[in-house]
Amino acid sequence: MPLSFDIHTVPFSRYGSFLTVSYLKAAGSRPEGVYLRTVRGGDLTAGAAFRIELLENQSPVVYQVQATPTRLRLKSARGYADLCICSAAAVRWKSHGVGVRLTLEGGDYDYAMQLADNRWEINSFLNEVRFMANRLQGTLSVDAPWNRTRCTHVALQFEPDDDGCAEFTIEEYRTVWQELSHSTTFEQDVEQVDAEFQQWLTGTLQTGDPALSKGRELAAYITWSCIVPKGGYLTRSAMYMSKNWMTNIWSWDHCFNAMALIRSNPELAWDQYMIFFDRQDESGLLPDFMNDKYALWNCNKPPIHGWTLLWMMERSDWIGERQLLEVYEPLSRWTRWWFNYRDDDRDGVPQYNHGNDSGWDNSTIFHERGAVESPDLCAYLVLQCEVLMRIAERIGRPHDGTAWRNLRERTLALMLEHFWHNGEMRALRSGSHEPLGGDSLLVYLPIILADRLPTDVKEWLVNGLADSSKFLAPHGFATESLSSEAYESDGYWRGPIWAPVMMLLVDGLVRAGERGLAQTAADRFCRMAEKSGMAENFNAMTGEGLRDRAFTWTSSVYLMLAHEYITEASS
Repeated sequence: MPLSFDIHTVPFSRYGSFLTVSYLKAAGSRPEGVYLRTVRGGDLTAGAAFRIELLENQSPVVYQVQATPTRLRLKSARGYADLCICSAAAVRWKSHGVGVRLTLEGGDYDYAMQLADNRWEINSFLNEVRFMANRLQGTLSVDAPWNRTRCTHVALQFEPDDDGCAEFTIEEYRTVWQELSHSTTFEQDVEQVDAEFQQWLTGTLQTGDPALSKGRELAAYITWSCIVPKGGYLTRSAMYMSKNWMTNIWSWDHCFNAMALIRSNPELAWDQYMIFFDRQDESGLLPDFMNDKYALWNCNKPPIHGWTLLWMMERSDWIGERQLLEVYEPLSRWTRWWFNYRDDDRDGVPQYNHGNDSGWDNSTIFHERGAVESPDLCAYLVLQCEVLMRIAERIGRPHDGTAWRNLRERTLALMLEHFWHNGEMRALRSGSHEPLGGDSLLVYLPIILADRLPTDVKEWLVNGLADSSKFLAPHGFATESLSSEAYESDGYWRGPIWAPVMMLLVDGLVRAGERGLAQTAADRFCRMAEKSGMAENFNAMTGEGLRDRAFTWTSSVYLMLAHEYITEASS
């Protein structure tokens, strides 16, 4: 049976499009309902364009929504309307026995203008796009009252003809409308989009257990449908984190999506990896997040890019000299930025100025104001120096290689001297070096250094990760110790399970020779995601999906863990 999903949690969209259909709760003057949206402009734009209603005898009726990757059906007692996002910029609709009304609540200067008997242009200033409504079959009437400089609202009403059918398209554009050919039927368009999705699904990582096939297909759909096109501020096609409300790319999230694509679609994987370096500041800093309209620079994200590149190079021969030459200088600048601009006390140990800089926004180690020195940051930078050392040697820069080797060894030694005291790792306040409170999983991330660590340090990290009273929860690794007074079941980074942390820790454990523990954790996570969906994070004890329920880095991590560490026998 084809994949079906609930648009209350998983938006209906497609590869290469900003157009999305979602269920939205009431907010301000916006009524609750199903909406055609555009996710241009990122998560600071409302995105809600047209509220969708089915009509019987000119009146709205209750309907059910049935969603598959390529067709959305709105079904009432007397008929239904199907829609398909037939191209990046066009939604095609076909109704039987019912009418369809699309209502855009007017914003500043919004207007509707008739261009032909069958076409109307709707200019939406809030969404910064225009829409073309194009009637193909049935009738179209438009209610768009004018008030001084704008239409107070625009209601497009499509009614069936004598055969009981109506058909139309809604097309999004920014400057000039390009007329589409409608030589194909609605069903042929659905078949074409389905063929595109099936091709993506075929290339999606296989799971080690057939029992995870439903999760694999959902993860494939979420990653496929969250690709948006190159344009505006985006220098390459980009996989957004979600088309719910996390409609941006962040400068560590993109790494996990690149990793999941490197085997099947290396060009797209490389685009995901490099896109932030295309917008790198001259200082070396990467933006915190980006979308098609702008980037935010107020915070940043941790330097996991060296770890990511090492992981991808181990799994793909496609990354060759051309790619290494492209990435070497940007990755070098990003690495030096931490030592040059994030070491206020000049002790050689870089700092996070805010929890957002670590990716663990509200972790307990950031409970008090002030810069934090955390061992995970040093661990990331050790690996970043290592990959730069390897690249320098491959591209014929031996002196650079020696410098990166020296910085790697010095940073590793400083990390151990700095954070390992009295048989445990602790995060410290920059400057005073006082130990910080909380019992966060963050300080266990140096396990990614595996055998580069002394035996006693590695054993302490492994024992903490294996402790079911602390971090090894029923569904994966909790981000705050289960026994901590600060643990919260829905506390964002103070308890819930997060996919990127699972990936980092599982990979680190395997490299440290702890494959059994790694597989146990991976299995728990994948079985949870199979049941609860690809949520932003999860309740560590119950496995309930929390926050945004259609996240791409969760999907990508699920696919990688299920592919590399899950076997049918482990179920």
